[in-house]
Amino acid sequence: MKESLKAKSTRATKIAELLIDMYARRQTVLTFSNPWECLVAVQLSAQCTDKRVNIVTPGLFKRYPKLSDYVKASETERSIQEFEDKIHSTGFYHNKTKNILMAALKIDKEFGGEVPSTMDELLTLPGVARKTANVVLFNAFGIIEGIAVDTHVKRISNLLGLISSDAIDDPVKIEKELMALLPKKHYALFGLLLAEHGRVICIARRPKCKICKLNKLCPSAMV
Repeated sequence: MKESLKAKSTRATKIAELLIDMYARRQTVLTFSNPWECLVAVQLSAQCTDKRVNIVTPGLFKRYPKLSDYVKASETERSIQEFEDKIHSTGFYHNKTKNILMAALKIDKEFGGEVPSTMDELLTLPGVARKTANVVLFNAFGIIEGIAVDTHVKRISNLLGLISSDAIDDPVKIEKELMALLPKKHYALFGLLLAEHGRVICIARRPKCKICKLNKLCPSAMV
């Protein structure tokens, strides 16, 4: 029997509330001390573990303490190479270097050296899509705009039966469908805590369904 939108919304809200009870985390595990460092850390986390990023960023932020240092790093092949060497272990370091340094240039020239705090403006920065923008807005500015959709959120929201088959491979569609189900107050923590759940309980290929507190609300639970 097909689940009505109202019923699915009620179930999604219950899941969000359970996640809040289950996990104490209320912000990203990435370490940073200002909005620019937050943006850099999130860019580095693409296709990389947060743990690895947190190993790399202390040295990176010490070497490049200000936005202007990133601008200077973009000026010569040698300085670009040095930056690449600093972030090499996070993977895809060529593209990450290009995006981070170009974002620094754009912020310096077009935003007065300050990371913008709106979705539309953040999306104009190189390498920034909605997932990155949502994480930065919430963690650096306390602004709830949408739901950050990473690989965990994509996988688990599908297992929970919260998204349509048309949305499975499209993070923007996934976000839109989840936003239609949840109260706005749950947007930011839903993405954050569902990702946490994916690392702790709903592990890919070996989910711990029997001890999962969401199993009664999950059509995919193997109990």
